Amino acid sequence: MKKKSSPSGPPGRILVIDDEPVVVDVLRGVLDPQGYELRSASDAASGRQMLEIDSNWDAVLLDVMLPDANGLQVLRWARERLPDLSVVMITAYGTVENAVEAMKAGAYHYLMKPFKNDEVRLLVSQAVQTTRLRMENKNLRRALEERFKFEKIIGKSRPMQEVYRFIDQVAPSRSTVLIQGESGTGKELVAQAIHRRSPRADKPFIVVNSTSIPTELLEDNLFGHVKGAFTGAISSKVGLLEAAEGGTILFDEIAAVAPVVQAKLLRVIQEKEFLPLGAVESRRVDVRLIAATNENVKALIERGEFREDLYYRLNVISVTLPPLRERPDDVPLLISHFMAHYNAENNKQVQRLAPDALERLLADPWPGNVRELENTVERGVVLARGEEITVDLLPPDVLQRAALPTITRLPHGVRLTEAVLRYERDLIEAALRKTGGIQKKAAEILGLKPTTLNEKIKRLGIQ
Repeated sequence: MKKKSSPSGPPGRILVIDDEPVVVDVLRGVLDPQGYELRSASDAASGRQMLEIDSNWDAVLLDVMLPDANGLQVLRWARERLPDLSVVMITAYGTVENAVEAMKAGAYHYLMKPFKNDEVRLLVSQAVQTTRLRMENKNLRRALEERFKFEKIIGKSRPMQEVYRFIDQVAPSRSTVLIQGESGTGKELVAQAIHRRSPRADKPFIVVNSTSIPTELLEDNLFGHVKGAFTGAISSKVGLLEAAEGGTILFDEIAAVAPVVQAKLLRVIQEKEFLPLGAVESRRVDVRLIAATNENVKALIERGEFREDLYYRLNVISVTLPPLRERPDDVPLLISHFMAHYNAENNKQVQRLAPDALERLLADPWPGNVRELENTVERGVVLARGEEITVDLLPPDVLQRAALPTITRLPHGVRLTEAVLRYERDLIEAALRKTGGIQKKAAEILGLKPTTLNEKIKRLGIQ
């Protein structure tokens, strides 16, 4: 809906949908001297047609009583298709109930016949300004998002700019890459960006979810098998490695891969070949391996749960993605992006968060990172009853975390180690109180694994 910006042009284009010629004439007499371009339709059908053919309007003046439809029906129709357009309802049958219903349906304002000329001028001027402001805000958000959008990754913060530079630097190479970061930080998106910016972009990109596939099935899926390799192998099967020939394969949560598969992956990296199940001859393969994990791999090596030689082969080039709590500047940008996405997906017109809801989201530590924020915004958009996400639509976890204690003053002479331990204890005790002592739920609130929380409880002597 592009607007005319020439200083000598009309201040706005107005569409009047009213079946009374005298009303249209009066409005024309009021608005023409102000420089408005005014056109009219005498019924709902022609009004809808004019809006469909030409969406470049600054405001609509819509009669409630039309010969072929109720004006509120036209209002709802217009709000779905042109959500930024200000619609002013006009009627000679105005009641409080009609006004409330029109405002709930998304009307900008309500004007009763007979109306005062000054009232019409003021209301139309405000409606036009509102339409243009909505469009400017939408265009600004879109431009801002595009400016800070890298592939499908959203972020303007310094940590994310470093990630973007890393992707650009390593994408052209053939080296394996290890992407580390907490769950929900966007490891798969980074892997996709590396692939799309590499010479392999026109070849397959295959994701292997290491945690959801049993070891035997994972081995078969990766390397394939020949006919007769085992009972039920009535034909040969091409594995994912072979299917990714020339492209990139991402091992999501590589730390969950069983030792027997780790050994075979090491051979793929070193020798560029693999042996399908039941085969006697190795097959060559040209794939780039990217591994992702939210685990501390070095700790797994120390416990004998991950091969050290594989780790060093994977860790040729590595990057650690920042958690969302370390990039708070990106939260408003992500909220705007997810709101626009889920509005389009659900045919909704949610415009904003209520101030108290926005305050909660900006202050939240987001233990589930970007994925949790996305789920929160999606929930709000789906459940919103109007143009605003209110605080009652936020997930219980977000509301519970907002109730956890915070430091309000710094005691004199405090030692950092003691203060951190005291604060950690307060947080854990508050979470346990919230969950009635159920450690699993308390761990979810705090973004910890239950075993980690249990260790902290023992170490701090919490009863």
